[in-house]
Amino acid sequence: MSAASTATTLSVIVPMYNEEEALPALVSRLRPVLDDTRVPYEVLAVDDGSTDRTAELLEKFRTDWPELRIIRLRGNSGHQAALRAGLHSAVGAYVASIDADLQDPPEKIPEMLDLARSENLDIVYGVRSDRSTDTGFKRRTAAAYYWLMRRMVGKQVPAQAGDFRLLSREAVEALKSLPDQHQVYRLLVPWLGFPSGQVTYRRGERVAGETKYPLSKMIRLAVDGITNFSAAPLRLATWLGVISFVTCFVMIAWTLVVFLLGKTVPGWSSLFVAMLFLGGVQLICVGLLGEYIGRIYTAVQRRPTYFIGYDSARDDSARDDAAKGPGPNGN
Repeated sequence: MSAASTATTLSVIVPMYNEEEALPALVSRLRPVLDDTRVPYEVLAVDDGSTDRTAELLEKFRTDWPELRIIRLRGNSGHQAALRAGLHSAVGAYVASIDADLQDPPEKIPEMLDLARSENLDIVYGVRSDRSTDTGFKRRTAAAYYWLMRRMVGKQVPAQAGDFRLLSREAVEALKSLPDQHQVYRLLVPWLGFPSGQVTYRRGERVAGETKYPLSKMIRLAVDGITNFSAAPLRLATWLGVISFVTCFVMIAWTLVVFLLGKTVPGWSSLFVAMLFLGGVQLICVGLLGEYIGRIYTAVQRRPTYFIGYDSARDDSARDDAAKGPGPNGN
């Protein structure tokens, strides 16, 4: 562990994309909470290629908040990639992550830190015990998502736990050692199997702006989670093939019986239905195989999921060193 990491007790990662409306409220709530912890901390605001005034406002807030560190990605890489950039850049002995919309309360971060230190835990999940502020549709789709993930991936996935969590340095280093590919951290972190605990809270309303996780992105997240962490879809394809074979065998037997009884009637309905059934099963199986082959192709390419364009801690330090010029010995 570096000297920088031992000097900083807590790092808080805040991925954000077009959050200019939520930023003032976020700063006004998050800073007092972290100041009251009385521990050295840093806040990593990871700007995921915002196109509004998010970058401008972050620079403005940083002039009065020295613990605020700005990491700006060169393009919009996605929430999980921004979270990964923060995890790889954080130097704290403990690393928390929270969204900028304040639906997850910053006031729970000190409680997470205290629980991790008192019980020697590597992971503390923020679990939503009350989602009454969400719409009925959102609650039902979220419940279906977590039910599906627990059935496909395993019961180690906490129900109603998103990306609001706290990790120890050991857990962060374990995540950093994994290949750079599209990850779903709400499934990957439980997969580590490290000692963990939970802190429950009531999910609040979004303080401003629009959600960055509409239904289409939630479906994409579910597909990524299933195909990255489970071979169940491939087994589903196998069972569909078995069902298709049995069905065709029964139809062949029935056709032979009817033929022997002399009751065959020329027609196309049974043939048409059988062809549609077999064609549908084959397309489903090919599609499932394609999902996995596509992920193998992406992993083999080893393309980075993000590129950092600016890091205030790194770039400002380099700029200050350049302004000082060479030392008295020319060094």
